[in-house]
Amino acid sequence: MTRSAIELPVTGEDRRIARLAALAIGLTLAEAAIPSPVPGVKPGLANIVVLLVLLQYGWRAAAWVSALRVLAGGLLLGTLFSPGFWLSAAGALTSLLVLGLARHLPGRHFGPVSVSVLAAFGHIGGQLALAGAWLLPAAALVKLAPLFAAAALVFGAVNGVIVARLLAAPATDRRQSAPCIPQ
Repeated sequence: MTRSAIELPVTGEDRRIARLAALAIGLTLAEAAIPSPVPGVKPGLANIVVLLVLLQYGWRAAAWVSALRVLAGGLLLGTLFSPGFWLSAAGALTSLLVLGLARHLPGRHFGPVSVSVLAAFGHIGGQLALAGAWLLPAAALVKLAPLFAAAALVFGAVNGVIVARLLAAPATDRRQSAPCIPQ
């Protein structure tokens, strides 16, 4: 009896996506440990990685990193298929759709900060849409929307500034300060 093994070829891009997804997952886990004064309001640190991937490697790679982050984050945090998982997935999917559209905006007017803010609004919009359809009455969402919109604006801007600085840093500085970010 002969045994056959299934071998899947692994490319350099596969390894890059795996490294970046691991970084995003690590940030998701770290963020989950940060107490939040308002439930559901988080800085979205993993979105920094997703935006960097989008700007450096394209939408397809960003979609992989985002999907792996949501799935692995749900597994590791014990929230897989819980309402929190679905809210995260809805936010990530909507954010990716916004990022896909934002790629076509004129670069001289829309840089990392504005694209990050748009993605943050997409993320919270996706979460609120799912929450409204599934979990909360519309009156509650109307009351929560300004708070979540303000958080999206602030955290989206901060994350965008971080991405802009990482992209502007010379390659040698990036290797010394953030070895997980590939060149």
